[in-house]
Parts: sequence; C-alpha cells; structure tokens
Amino acid sequence: MPSPPTPSPPPPNSPTPSPPPLKAPGRPFDRPGAAPLPAEDAAPRIPPRVRRELLIYGVALLFGLFAVPPLIWMAGNRVLGPYTHGQNLHAGPLALLEDFLTGLLHGSAVFWVVALGPAALVLLVRGFIALLRAQSRAERTEPPPTPARRAR
Repeated sequence: MPSPPTPSPPPPNSPTPSPPPLKAPGRPFDRPGAAPLPAEDAAPRIPPRVRRELLIYGVALLFGLFAVPPLIWMAGNRVLGPYTHGQNLHAGPLALLEDFLTGLLHGSAVFWVVALGPAALVLLVRGFIALLRAQSRAERTEPPPTPARRAR
C-alpha cells in the first residue's frame, strides 16, 4: 500500500501563512458548557403556552371590536328597523361601528362589555371545562362506598 503524499514545503519566495487570530479572553465568570446568555438586543423568548393564550384572547378581542358590532347591527336592523345616525335615517353598519368605537374611546362600560364579551365567553367556557375535569378526576380517585352490614 503506498504511503500518503507528504505536503511539499512552500517555495522560498511565497509569503508565510499568517498565524490564527487571537481570541479575546472569556468573561471571568464564564463556565465551560454553560448556556450562552441571550444577546441584549435579542427579543425575549415567549413560551409557547403564553403565545397561544395571547393569540386566542387577541383574536377574541378583535372579534369583539370589529365583528360583534356589525352582527348587532344585522340583528337590530331585522328586528328593530334601520339604524339612525343623527339626521341620516338609514345609516349602515359602518355608522354603528363608528359610534361603537367612539363609545369605547369615551370609556363607556356598556361598549367595553360588548368588546370584551367574546374573551369573557372563552374564559367562562374554559372555567366550566376545568370544573368538569376536576369533578371527574375526584370521582375517579374516591373509592366506591362500601355497603353497610346489618347487625344481627
């Protein structure tokens, strides 16, 4: 078996290779194998569960702000008649949405109840589900009652 070729020495007129760059010394309290610290300019990491909750309640809030008022307008228009806005006797859903957002900006509690209603509904349904799960868990862990014996 032939031996591997050995590298030939560089020609005498070629520049010598530069030495490797120097590394800056580590921080005094760095340990080898420790998790690297996040960069200060990096965005903080949000846990997946928190991200999911923010997404669910954000969608519920947007639904309460921009979808519930037109739904209210549709139901009211069918049952109560056209929505009037000032001198305009046949104002549409955008006029109601404008009045709704104005009421929110003024801090009216009724408008905020409508806007936060879908998020409150999600919270209520989750509470009922948690209650049912806890109740079924408690039923599984309790032993069945033993029948009482009659005295003779």
